[in-house]
Amino acid sequence: MITIETDRLILRGFREGDAEDLFAFLHHPGASCFLSMKLETLAAARAEAIKRAVSDDVFAIEHRQSGRVIGEVFGHLEPPDTFSIAWQMNTDFARQGFALEAARAVIDDLFERHGIRRIYAYVETDNLASQRLCVRLGMSQEGMFREFISFEADEAGAPIYVDTLQFAILKREWRGGDKKRPEDTAQPVQTGGA
Repeated sequence: MITIETDRLILRGFREGDAEDLFAFLHHPGASCFLSMKLETLAAARAEAIKRAVSDDVFAIEHRQSGRVIGEVFGHLEPPDTFSIAWQMNTDFARQGFALEAARAVIDDLFERHGIRRIYAYVETDNLASQRLCVRLGMSQEGMFREFISFEADEAGAPIYVDTLQFAILKREWRGGDKKRPEDTAQPVQTGGA
């Protein structure tokens, strides 16, 4: 895996030694879509760090100043030239622009070095921070999937379905290549719960 450096971050592959930092943000995932990744023990985090260390699909976000892994950017290729991207951060490092800096660097690398044509992200309607991030990245909201997926169940064991938005950006739009359409400047959407 390559390493990408920004002003405040180093984006690199995971290492076994990242287990404590990985545990810090996956013991209590900040968004419901990551509940399936929840880690219960440090031993589980160590195994997960080792698993991620051999993957080319996930970047550890290392904070230069502290040396800590504060989150991750990951995704997968949908051949021939579309990439699904996601991110999650340690909430102790939220609201400081780190997710934007990391996602921007990875998107730039995907478009410029890997020949990706289109990048998209799924974001649940209650995840306003990720919606804002998508907008700041220049992504357009393409649609909403109603009751798209379930990450949790109610007390009776019935799935709780959530609405999910899809945001995307094309390579020709990246870095201002295309003039944005008026609807591309829309703010994140929040819908009421059922």
